[in-house]
Amino acid sequence: MSEAGVIYSDVKFTREKKANVVIFSLPDTTYSEVTISKTQPSKTESPEGYQQDVLSKRSKVTSERLALLVLSGLLVAAVIGMGVTKRKPSSTVQPTFPKTPEVKDQTCDKCEEGWEQHGGTCYNFSISKSSWNKSRDVCRAKGGDLVKIDSREEQNFLQRRLSEIMTGGEDKFWIGLTDSAVEGRWLWVDGSPLDQSLKFWKGTEPDNWKGTKGKHPDGEDCVRMGEKGGAKDLQWWFDAFCSNPHKSICEKAGVRGKFKKVCD
Repeated sequence: MSEAGVIYSDVKFTREKKANVVIFSLPDTTYSEVTISKTQPSKTESPEGYQQDVLSKRSKVTSERLALLVLSGLLVAAVIGMGVTKRKPSSTVQPTFPKTPEVKDQTCDKCEEGWEQHGGTCYNFSISKSSWNKSRDVCRAKGGDLVKIDSREEQNFLQRRLSEIMTGGEDKFWIGLTDSAVEGRWLWVDGSPLDQSLKFWKGTEPDNWKGTKGKHPDGEDCVRMGEKGGAKDLQWWFDAFCSNPHKSICEKAGVRGKFKKVCD
């Protein structure tokens, strides 16, 4: 590589005229020097070498520019990430999660052996026969009571089950309905009155029959299901003497009254 220097000077001349003769003198001379350096390829250096040098410099500049772009991109991504992290969630879009029920507030009693579960209630169909009062005592000793029928669906369930377990003859079952306290005022064992829209009396029942020659002056004060007629009478209720020995239907762990709910 070679360098060339160029020098410029500013000169002030004083003009004098004497006898038609112009004389230039230099009383005050000032000058300034400017040097311009220009790099040119050496004549001794080959064009190929010069091109390689230029390409090398361009490559270096390109690499530096690429590195700068990469660093700038990382910096922008970091700033955006920090903004997303610090940004508070919108009040109108907040995730909701279902609350897990506390186990301590649940009662999940399963039906014991000898009991059948249906609709959240456990049922026991006794095989022994006794009076209405004694049958109720047996049910209460087992943790339940004589069945209270709350719906047509429950009535249909009991009717279906009785048709499956009845052995013939007068296979009758006590339920938890009586008017022994006040004649004609039918109450369930939990003290609630009979719903007039949910009564399943057979024909002229209840008739409060007092027996042959008035043998039972108190009349028929307790209610049963099942009859000698078989399946056609299973859907109906009959009032009967509370002292008669019949089978019974107990229930417990129900959804009503003091009973506990059974987890499905």
